[in-house]
Amino acid sequence: MSDIQTRENECIRVSVPGRVCLHGEHQDFLGLSVIAMAIDLYFDMKAWPRDDDKFVIHMPDLGEVDELVPSGPLEYRHQRDYLPAGINALKRRGIVFDRGYDFLFTSTIPVNAGVSSSSAMCVGWVKMLLALAGDAAAADPVEVAKLAHRTEVLEFNEPGGTMDHYTTSLGGLIYINCLNPVDVELAPLDFDLTGVVLGNSLENKDTKGTLRRSRQAVEAGIEELKRRIPDFSLKTTSAEVILAELPGLPDEMAEKLRANVINRDLCQEAHRMLQSGRLNSERFGAMLDEHHAQLRDKLGISTPKLERLIQGCKDAGALGGKLNGSGGGGTMIAYAPGREAAVAAAIDANGGKGYVIRKSRGATIEYRAEDL
Repeated sequence: MSDIQTRENECIRVSVPGRVCLHGEHQDFLGLSVIAMAIDLYFDMKAWPRDDDKFVIHMPDLGEVDELVPSGPLEYRHQRDYLPAGINALKRRGIVFDRGYDFLFTSTIPVNAGVSSSSAMCVGWVKMLLALAGDAAAADPVEVAKLAHRTEVLEFNEPGGTMDHYTTSLGGLIYINCLNPVDVELAPLDFDLTGVVLGNSLENKDTKGTLRRSRQAVEAGIEELKRRIPDFSLKTTSAEVILAELPGLPDEMAEKLRANVINRDLCQEAHRMLQSGRLNSERFGAMLDEHHAQLRDKLGISTPKLERLIQGCKDAGALGGKLNGSGGGGTMIAYAPGREAAVAAAIDANGGKGYVIRKSRGATIEYRAEDL
């Protein structure tokens, strides 16, 4: 490890931000829209050439080292074995890996906390591998996001959508109009949103299980509403029409559909506000509270610790807040313009870890030596 760290002039560096979801939580995989923001916490990768054909991945944050031989067949050693999955996804594009590299992975993004640490790693891994192969797609953030989504989600038949991959790859504040679970329309928002504080509850979460349970209940409800409402679409059918049909559905199905309709419309309101450039801070904070209420009360994905952190933030002057990510632990965000430091301190005082965060650029290749 010490040897590869001395060869700075030979390395290629890739850096990928984490992300928070402002509106549209638990909605991208339903084909609904989201508003997400890349944040200034990063997953960083460096690569140095070796004299053999091995990929040796050093992960000091986890105390682990992995080793792969990409020129041969790579079977998955466990579910979500993302490193060989990324290699396999690119080999199917015709990329040949015939040279070895040492890699160093480090990160300031909280792990298993809803801030897209795994997606940032997959985006960075795909971007790194494309760059090492000399593939022009390394410079295309949309193509990188698609390949990262394949690496993390499709390769393992997981339930996640594409929000994390597009946001961390493209960066900034972005409205993602999800046409279906995979295809999207991307609309960057030219607004410098400040005043956001991230709180890590330090509780691990069950991302995939939580997403799967929520998705299954809503998808069953969608199929039932298609039988009842002509030309039904969860994306476009009015709230009035949908809510009128819910009393005839099973309670859990109705509650989750109601929550998604309310949060769908909150996301559109937030989009209009941010797109206009005229942010009503009080209303924006209240909308985060309304969004969170659906996630907590109808989807059932908050925890007592997250609730304590959110309330502590509001007591310290935040205008609103919500859980961030799939829930069941992980992180929350608070909107606290002018009170960021006090709110971050309140998170720490309530047993979490607070971060004052800002909007960030997307994934970058920071340096590439001529001889790589």
